[in-house]
Amino acid sequence: MSDPPGWAGPDPVPGTTDHGTHVTFLSSLRHALPAFVPGSTRAAATPPVAPPASPDTPSDTSPATPPRRSRAIRIGALTTALIVVAGGAFAVANAHKTVTLDVDGEISQVSTFAGSIAGLLDEQGVETVERDVVAPDSDADLRGGDDVVVRHAHPVTVLVDGEGTTVWTTALNADEALSAFASRGDEVSLVASRSGGSRADLSFRLAAGPVDVVVDGRTEHADGRVGLERVLADLGITLGEYDRVRVARLDDRLTVVVQRVEVREEATTSAVPFETATQAAADLYRGQQRTVVAGVPGVRTTTSRVVLVDGVQESRLVIGDAVTTPPVTAMVGEGTRARPASSGGGAVITGDVWGALAQCESGGNPAAVSSNGLYYGLYQFSLGTWGAMGGSGLPSNASPAEQLQRAQALQARSGWGQWPACAASLGLL
Repeated sequence: MSDPPGWAGPDPVPGTTDHGTHVTFLSSLRHALPAFVPGSTRAAATPPVAPPASPDTPSDTSPATPPRRSRAIRIGALTTALIVVAGGAFAVANAHKTVTLDVDGEISQVSTFAGSIAGLLDEQGVETVERDVVAPDSDADLRGGDDVVVRHAHPVTVLVDGEGTTVWTTALNADEALSAFASRGDEVSLVASRSGGSRADLSFRLAAGPVDVVVDGRTEHADGRVGLERVLADLGITLGEYDRVRVARLDDRLTVVVQRVEVREEATTSAVPFETATQAAADLYRGQQRTVVAGVPGVRTTTSRVVLVDGVQESRLVIGDAVTTPPVTAMVGEGTRARPASSGGGAVITGDVWGALAQCESGGNPAAVSSNGLYYGLYQFSLGTWGAMGGSGLPSNASPAEQLQRAQALQARSGWGQWPACAASLGLL
């Protein structure tokens, strides 16, 4: 049956269109129809039908009932409208459904009018990204009794044979994740993230049952059905700034391992050798030397950053290396004066008074040392006098010519009284 000319149909009610089921609910349809009792196809009120006119009725009297054709059209329109309303109610019943929604292990029964998985998730405020897993696929149609599973992906740091890497997993807990990563290496563990202070956490729960916690040389037991941070708090475990927390399977039990880490700086010192420089010494014979400035070693300080894990050194990194005390350069004087001619041999033989004096003082032996150890050489110099005359070292180690030269210089400055006994025996006093 076609609509009356110019009739565009009733306006839809905003918000009553479900794009999943393609059913549109109309609220104004009933206004275009005769009143009816909800749930019934009978009209609520039907105008009374007048009795047929008698033959005596005047011909100008208006008929009490409408023509048969007009009445049939009205009944047909009413029947069609009731069928439309009944069909809409049937569509509503089919659009409503109950499904099971599992979001990261949190299961609930959901009553919905959504026609697709995506529509259900949007309706329930469940957001997903590319790495997440949705089953059935989010583009699939939603049917009553469906089980919809959502697993959000989490980034975790996996330590495999000592090498760490960040991966994404949709596992519900650490126990499940370790099972999935077991094939990656012999020793697999999950490293808890540290956000500063005493916090340490994973992006999911630990396990579906109990776990062990190894810390400070003891083993504690905890409920793994809560998060890592809660487990540590319940056991009263406070983490230091550098402490490490990892989760692994030890002896077939899920275990939280807390490692105490100390980071400190250590300084060590070492000697820096001094250098030696020379300068000319005109008062020394060639080949002779004397120390003008004593050399002093310097100090080098090396600073290292040391990492101790449970009291055992794990690493040492040099972070500073500098000379903190510079060395003092030694200065040595080297003689430039030509030596006097030597007579050679062990004694000074001059044929004069100096030969006689040497014979009296030392028996003519340039290496002679007095019995008390205070006087040396041909002319029995004391160390003080020898040094005052420009000598270095022991006089007995100097050449006979140098000993003679310094004895002559001493006599010229102080006289023969420097050798009182021998000078007197030789008639020099």
